[in-house]
Amino acid sequence: MIEELQSIRFSLETTSGIPFYKQIIHQVEMGITDGRLQPGMKLPTVRSLAVELRINPNTVARAYNEMEIRNLVETQQGSGTFVKSQQEDIDQMKRERILSEITRTYISHASSYGFTLEEISSHIHDLLLEKQLPKGGKK
Repeated sequence: MIEELQSIRFSLETTSGIPFYKQIIHQVEMGITDGRLQPGMKLPTVRSLAVELRINPNTVARAYNEMEIRNLVETQQGSGTFVKSQQEDIDQMKRERILSEITRTYISHASSYGFTLEEISSHIHDLLLEKQLPKGGKK
């Protein structure tokens, strides 16, 4: 039975400077690492992901081809693209590098609007507290 991809939502950061195809690859790698993407799960079609992300299908195809070269996914003609059954773990340094890229982009973007590191940190802290409160709860 083919398990459809439901547990990951792709998104692109237009101001990060990271090419879109690399962002797609990073998101699949992280999904595999943290267990949201299991072996055998079917990825969206090139066309449907391109429509969802509002990008050129060739960009998605490039990401899928690169992931196939990296042995992350396999494409079965007429059936789709699937997460490979045997995965090599993404090492901790790569995870940290990806998180660092995301964090730097976020801080840079917020700073361009005049927010200080203290304001950014305080906001993140508040969001974490919010997430821990029960539904309808108050601080």
